[in-house]
Amino acid sequence: MILEHEIPNGSKLYFGASAKVKRHIENVASEILDENGFQEIVTPVFSYHQHLSVADEKELIRVNDSKNNALSLRADSTIDVVRIIEKRLGLNTEQKKWFYIQPVLRYPTEEQYQVGVEFMGEKKLSSVMNLATDILDKLEINALTQISNIKIPKLLVEMFDTLSIDDFRHINIEKFLNLNVDWVNKLVYLQYVEQIDEVIAIAPQSIKVELEKMKELCSEISCKNSVLAPMYYAKMLYYDELFFRVIKDNEVYARGGRYKNDELTSVGFAIYTDALCETLNEEKKG
Repeated sequence: MILEHEIPNGSKLYFGASAKVKRHIENVASEILDENGFQEIVTPVFSYHQHLSVADEKELIRVNDSKNNALSLRADSTIDVVRIIEKRLGLNTEQKKWFYIQPVLRYPTEEQYQVGVEFMGEKKLSSVMNLATDILDKLEINALTQISNIKIPKLLVEMFDTLSIDDFRHINIEKFLNLNVDWVNKLVYLQYVEQIDEVIAIAPQSIKVELEKMKELCSEISCKNSVLAPMYYAKMLYYDELFFRVIKDNEVYARGGRYKNDELTSVGFAIYTDALCETLNEEKKG
């Protein structure tokens, strides 16, 4: 029996102090983004194109419109924002810097509030990564920034028949070291930008190119508390190169990267409001 006060598992309820914290996070983010030339957009909850944004279509909550066309609830905002700006608003605006404050909804009843940012046509990930850092600093969140390049695991799988993408998903360090390749060993233990030139000097050309991108990004970002994670891999439908996560313990506060939609390269990130609310509420209680 479902009681009257029950809410679906995975859905969110904010009230009183927790609602105030949520609003504070959103206000801080919107003020900083507005100051940096970003305009807000709110996209429809219903979409015909979410299958282009979500890696696992099983996560979509599907419905049908009045003409029985298949659509789904918004499970991801990035590609929808880019598509709407390019295809629907393109003739009416030259604005390329956008942000949104809205939840995504995934099967069966998962609700996740986000502050998202997209800088369309921009190639420098640092241009938005520094904004994510500014927002979290203003919220007094002390976390670690992890810098990765999702292309590196893909290249390693192409180079070594014994490796699979699952080895990177599950961080199978023993399997990487068993290759007995010096530059791979150094790549496994690469953590700080001061170590990166040593790996670049002995790595194959294709790996060098991707490590140089990571090195350049490190020189452009303002966050001091950062590490490199070249072996990190996440299954992302559109982020496929430079990528970052802001983490503390097992909590992810933000993540973003460089991506391509059709022929347009852009950069963006999402800040996870629910995780921040939980942390800030706990700090208030403490």
